[in-house]
Amino acid sequence: MSAFDDMLAGKHYPINDAELIRIRNTTRTRAAEFNELHREDLVNQQRLLKDIFGQMGDNVHVEKRLNVDYGINTTIGSNVFINFNFTLLDCAPVTIGDNVFIAPNVQFYTAHHPMDASTRNQHIGWAEPITIGSNVWIGGGTIVLPGVTIGEGAVIGAGSVVTRDVPAYHVAVGNPARAIRPITEEAQ
Repeated sequence: MSAFDDMLAGKHYPINDAELIRIRNTTRTRAAEFNELHREDLVNQQRLLKDIFGQMGDNVHVEKRLNVDYGINTTIGSNVFINFNFTLLDCAPVTIGDNVFIAPNVQFYTAHHPMDASTRNQHIGWAEPITIGSNVWIGGGTIVLPGVTIGEGAVIGAGSVVTRDVPAYHVAVGNPARAIRPITEEAQ
């Protein structure tokens, strides 16, 4: 297996593998080009986003600055709005459902690094996927950590650090984020 295959499979892999560096460089070059486009150049924005991400639905809007590790490991549904300064470390698959709103300064991290310094200094990593269900709203400054699933219709409060799964149709807040209540028709 290649380092790329090991990375996607959640196995330990060499972070500085030549193929992985090439993919990251290509993606980061595209993201830099996207970030420099004129605000009204929607045609080239959409072209670059489709080149960056593995799969992208219709009516996806991404504000600048976009920071992406691989891009090709990420699937974005339709009717998605990603606000300013989105950071995506997608060493493992990232799935973003339909009708998702992501506020400014949100960060998704799929990457892990060893706790042991001698292993970490060998630039070994592994990754776990992140899944964002449809109809989710993620508040500003939220960090989503490896292996997390945010269920359909959930709302994540601003500044939260999401370290574990969030059930569908629940509000979760805090560091670490905890589901504090279900979302009901009356709450809307």
